[in-house]
Amino acid sequence: MGPDGSQIGIVSIQDALRRAQDLDLDLVEVAPQANPPVCRIMDYGKFKYERDVRQKEARKKQARVEVKEMKMRPKIDPHDYGVKKGHIVRFLKQGARVKVTIMFRGREMAHTDLGRKLLDRLTADLSELATVDAYPKLDGRNMIMVVAPIKRAPTVGAGATGATEDGQGS
Repeated sequence: MGPDGSQIGIVSIQDALRRAQDLDLDLVEVAPQANPPVCRIMDYGKFKYERDVRQKEARKKQARVEVKEMKMRPKIDPHDYGVKKGHIVRFLKQGARVKVTIMFRGREMAHTDLGRKLLDRLTADLSELATVDAYPKLDGRNMIMVVAPIKRAPTVGAGATGATEDGQGS
């Protein structure tokens, strides 16, 4: 193939290299598995640059899923639970997944059911905002669960006034 994309036809390697050198371009093998192999006369440096730019654009458009982590203990104080639950709600509203870890120490390992109850309570409290992505499982001395925000279709006119749930402005 020529530099303008035109078909040249089947030529010898020496002839193709000579044509590329005459045009001050490179001979690049495009499809080595074809019979005969397909080569193209092009500026290889420009080709590599354009390929890198396309890959960078593709990476920009890719949605990055952020995973936040919240750690708790099985004997957490009710107020501390509320604060941590508030942080989890904030993370979910930002669109991040949340990994909730219950850390057990010493004899608490004999009462892993307390950690399971805590995670079940958290799941119930977050039922409107999140779904369980990875159900609770024991990993060494930690019990881990991952929750992800519920994907909702945006409603027309929602959030346009800047009012919060209680009717007050920010």
